[in-house]
Amino acid sequence: MSLLRDVSPRLWSIRSSEQVALAKRAAQITTELQQGVKKPYKNVIDVSWGDPHRGGLKPLTFVRQVVATCLYPSLLNSEALPVDVQQRAKSLLGQCDGGSVGSYTTTRGIPKIVQSVSEFISQRDGGVQSSPENIFITSGSQRSLMMVLKLFVQSEGFTQTGVLTPVPSYPYFNMALSALGGTMVPYHLCEEQGWKLKVEELRRALHVARGHCNPMALYVINPGNPTGHVQSRKSIEDVIRFAAEEKLFLLADEVYQDSVHDPSCEFVSYKKVLFEMGPPYSNSVELASLNSISKGYFGESGFRGGYVEFVNLDPTVVGYVYTWFSLDTCSAVLGQITLDIMAHPPEAGDPSYPTFSEEIRSIKDTLASNVHRVQDVLGDLPGISCQPIKGGMFAFPQLHLPPCVVQQAKEAGMKPDVLYSSLLLEETGLSVGAGCEHGQREGTHHIRLCIATPEDNMEDVLNRLSTFHLRFMSRLS
Repeated sequence: MSLLRDVSPRLWSIRSSEQVALAKRAAQITTELQQGVKKPYKNVIDVSWGDPHRGGLKPLTFVRQVVATCLYPSLLNSEALPVDVQQRAKSLLGQCDGGSVGSYTTTRGIPKIVQSVSEFISQRDGGVQSSPENIFITSGSQRSLMMVLKLFVQSEGFTQTGVLTPVPSYPYFNMALSALGGTMVPYHLCEEQGWKLKVEELRRALHVARGHCNPMALYVINPGNPTGHVQSRKSIEDVIRFAAEEKLFLLADEVYQDSVHDPSCEFVSYKKVLFEMGPPYSNSVELASLNSISKGYFGESGFRGGYVEFVNLDPTVVGYVYTWFSLDTCSAVLGQITLDIMAHPPEAGDPSYPTFSEEIRSIKDTLASNVHRVQDVLGDLPGISCQPIKGGMFAFPQLHLPPCVVQQAKEAGMKPDVLYSSLLLEETGLSVGAGCEHGQREGTHHIRLCIATPEDNMEDVLNRLSTFHLRFMSRLS
């Protein structure tokens, strides 16, 4: 019980109880509507989550056909399924003990799938080699983050581990770090310059942190969540040089790597840039890179699958990492199967390729269209500004709220963006995330919207938001 007493306050210091209350209220309103309570809207639209299928995007046919066949091998004899579906399922089942997805796998994951992931990384990085020995398949990026943090976080005094963490950022990371006894060392992304990551800000944060903790790692999210920025190669090089100079472990969250919407931008992995920089960086900077099936055009959040690749770890440390990961249960087999498809999708000439490629194109077109509409609509609303959404799955517009709203929120014991989000939910049935959950500069206020939703739903989201915001600002004037 003492452990629970120690951990719980740290968790709740990170996760705003106000944001939890928002989610509960959205669920209550849905129940009220189902019970016939009259409201000026017919349903709740929830775009506070980064869950594409929850948002209405459809699963990929090939993924579901392969998974279904692995779950029910009798489908291997069905003429209703394409030949390449049956071949993939048969191959994967042959890698499962007992020919069943209900069996355990090894610590790293099914060897064939680990090899597929290794080949995927090598191809992605233009031939930079990836070794299966450095890859662990996990139950998603959240689990990867927790396992990596457990490797080096200490929680005592000046030896307490500090991790340089972007603001705004992914709230789960802050919760996990706090729960393990580490401390967040915040560095602010520059909103005015498209959420640019500046090395001088990293230096400032590091200098301040060394007075009260032991900074050991630098966490980066590229493309950004919730900011939607995409780092340039030059920016990544600068960060790598900084990490080398300060002897920091690099933790690269790259789960949105397949979601770049701006044609002028390109995702480049930290590992690729690291090796192209050459020695001493390529053989000395330690790196863990994360990816997941939950984001991008796969969107399979419920299957729980992802991987972490370690780079430049000492062989002795790699052995310790293997032992540490062995203490955890193996990742979900259905997640591993989906990860194999992400790493090795249907190719031109395969029976499933036409459908698969068309579905991917449709999802990417939908996201690009939603980005365009969000930027256009929010750009015309007074009291809102939104930096360009170049990648990822979210818009993170800033609310320029007048002092009277800030004061009203203070009197109500709420954050201003939580107050705004609460009123938006009550009056329109639109549920968004409050910026305070992700961190933001003092005196600024934001909301987060997931853009991974069908275009007609996005139009409804923007209509409700616009109507509310104009009415809200009119009432204030």
